[in-house]
Amino acid sequence: MDIGFILTGLVVGGLVGLTGVGGGAIMTPMLILGFGIAPIVAVGTDLLYAAISKSSGVIVHHHHNHVQWSIVKLFALGSLPAAVFTSLFLSHISSEFYEGMLQTLMGIMLLLTAMTLFARPYLQNSLRRYRLQGLKRDIITIVSGATLGVLVTLTSVGAGALGVALISLLYPQLSSRRMVGTDLAHAVPLTAVAGIGHWQLLGSVDWHLLVGLLIGAIPGIMLGSLLTVRIPPVLLRNILATLLLLLGLRFAF
Repeated sequence: MDIGFILTGLVVGGLVGLTGVGGGAIMTPMLILGFGIAPIVAVGTDLLYAAISKSSGVIVHHHHNHVQWSIVKLFALGSLPAAVFTSLFLSHISSEFYEGMLQTLMGIMLLLTAMTLFARPYLQNSLRRYRLQGLKRDIITIVSGATLGVLVTLTSVGAGALGVALISLLYPQLSSRRMVGTDLAHAVPLTAVAGIGHWQLLGSVDWHLLVGLLIGAIPGIMLGSLLTVRIPPVLLRNILATLLLLLGLRFAF
């Protein structure tokens, strides 16, 4: 089982390195379906896994000036309080009720993530003419962050693909690298706060599992990053979106 966890971290880390997204969206379903991990434990453990494994990526992107910190702060103003309040809400409901709604919520989030990946290029092209500015855009960014904070804390899905999609829609002038770097810089504190909430309030973090996943994830992310120049990004995005679509259908129905 330990070898299985390490291999899972390696595979998912490779996907994250290749595409920049898909960590939570792939990891949590794999833990639930492949290893029979309790959904609550899979979500809590994956949140801390995401926070730790993505930290190195933030350092690299910051070093290359690929992080728009002003946007990160606006998203965090909404997402971090939302993550705290969502964790508090979960601590006051029964685990049975949470697990009951978690399967459906995760299916919806996986389907939404898949559709976002499929449609992102078309959305970016069609929305470039409608550029929000000033206070209105700041308020929408904060509200979007709050929505993302709730959804990620509930399911551990969405910090990657949905985060990038929101940034691309609200700030289409950013380059793709800056969108990814900004999303990573926001995803780390969001998943950290949500993961700590799961650990402290729900006790839903398996540290043995977490260590195994991280052992595999670190070389996986490095290997995936090296392979990005050899595999067409459009092909990767469509393969990942198709996989998420199938997983979403499995959980939702």
